[in-house]
Amino acid sequence: MNIIGASIDPVRIDGSLDRLNQDLQAFDTIGIQAVELPVHGLDAILNGTLHTSRTRQVMSLLSDFDFCYSIHSPNPVNLMDRKDPNLHKAVLEASLDFARQIHAHVVVLHSGRFIPEEEFAITPARSLTASEQHRMLEAEAQLLKDLAGQYPDLMIALENARPYLSQSPYTYAEHLGPLREQVLRVNRDNVKINLDFGHLFMASKFYAFDPLTAVRQIKDLVVHTHVHDNFGGTVHHWEKQQTHQLPFGKGDSHMPVGFGQIPIQAILDILLPDYDGLLIMELRSRYFSDTKTSLENLSALVAASNGRT
Repeated sequence: MNIIGASIDPVRIDGSLDRLNQDLQAFDTIGIQAVELPVHGLDAILNGTLHTSRTRQVMSLLSDFDFCYSIHSPNPVNLMDRKDPNLHKAVLEASLDFARQIHAHVVVLHSGRFIPEEEFAITPARSLTASEQHRMLEAEAQLLKDLAGQYPDLMIALENARPYLSQSPYTYAEHLGPLREQVLRVNRDNVKINLDFGHLFMASKFYAFDPLTAVRQIKDLVVHTHVHDNFGGTVHHWEKQQTHQLPFGKGDSHMPVGFGQIPIQAILDILLPDYDGLLIMELRSRYFSDTKTSLENLSALVAASNGRT
């Protein structure tokens, strides 16, 4: 049985536990079975440290529900950070501690970025030398090995990345091949891949590769998924307004399943039935009222894929 879930939007709740409760109730009403919680949206980490009293408040709230949970670590966490690497590691450790507290089993982590998105505006696009990239990949791999040993009960899921006009390649994870290589470099049973369908489709359009062939090459390492839709168009990092991007089919839209052009059915046909992780619909807040439609569409695709096996 494939469990379909939805993510809590960190900007939508913005630290409000009342809003979190409302959204969880809405998910429960429409039959969502799993929820991905953004630890940053809950204000559960302050300055690299787990906020214990806040975590207890969240745990009390979650006790009213019967969801399976996964955790999304803060988006800016970058195990390749060169300015304050210890802080980034501490924030990830706090995310893992939070996951333990609420009995989540998967923690999603954005794969390391050679140049972080937060510095795009002040850092000219450039290609790092092969030796620079290798050093950063090795450093990230060593940190992941250490964390995997500290948290053997948790799965760290490295997420594939979206491309950006004029800044890519800013991370190895825009391509699934190098992401697979990094996971194999780490070589730990609890460090695998979170396959983001939307990021995959955008990268396949930008770099002109076959997304289905790419998925076949990493399917054995996928333990978690983010399922959402878009039209594949890449944008500059400063283009954020969805109302301006959608008419042109651009941007990391995070639309409900079936609203865009991602070959979700074909990807599921590759993953299922062997894949037994969560299928998390990671929708933007503007589509919150369409979560039920997305759930119905994804349920139908999953049933069709399983029916072909």
